Amino acid sequence: MPFKSNDVILFIGDSITDVGRDYRDPGSLGHGYPLMVAAKLGMLYPDKNLTFYNRGINGHRTIDLVRRWEKDCIALKPSWVSIYIGVNDTWRRYNYGEETTAEEYERNYRLLLDRTREALDAQLILIEPFVLPVEGLDRDWGEDLNPKIDVVRKLAREYGAQLVPLDRLFAAASMKAAPAYWAGDGVHPSSAGHALITEAWLQAAGVR
Repeated sequence: MPFKSNDVILFIGDSITDVGRDYRDPGSLGHGYPLMVAAKLGMLYPDKNLTFYNRGINGHRTIDLVRRWEKDCIALKPSWVSIYIGVNDTWRRYNYGEETTAEEYERNYRLLLDRTREALDAQLILIEPFVLPVEGLDRDWGEDLNPKIDVVRKLAREYGAQLVPLDRLFAAASMKAAPAYWAGDGVHPSSAGHALITEAWLQAAGVR
């Protein structure tokens, strides 16, 4: 059984994790995959007294996580740290001209993982960013995002983290239904998209 009594599970990242959470309520989980995961685990392990936190913030990049890591991760003393970050490190290049190179992305991400390893005895779950080809997405983001996806895969191996391979999973899902079904703008998942993330997250965490 992967989860122990009184485990604290933290989800942290950008808008895909945020999904409308109430910033005034420390226990608010939003309306996306963190809420879905918490509901599933609460049903499976009602006797474990699990605690869940969502610290996704709309628009954030790896550098933003670095700046708030002590407050929004370390101080919460999580047993599980789930990180989903990267699409804004690409998006900002195209809409604001603020590029985060793959090298900068890796450096920032390593800082997060090193700080976590130094301060906590926590299980790590790293979630790949993804983007789907939908109408209105007028450029190919792959040239920028794909190297960052490779970074997440490499760091998961290096740090012994569990990997949620969303890039592959959403590409496969888009063979069954149009990409916009899973993420209307190619980036932000629909309810079905969040359900897909939830199932992949639970599998990575060892929940069968």
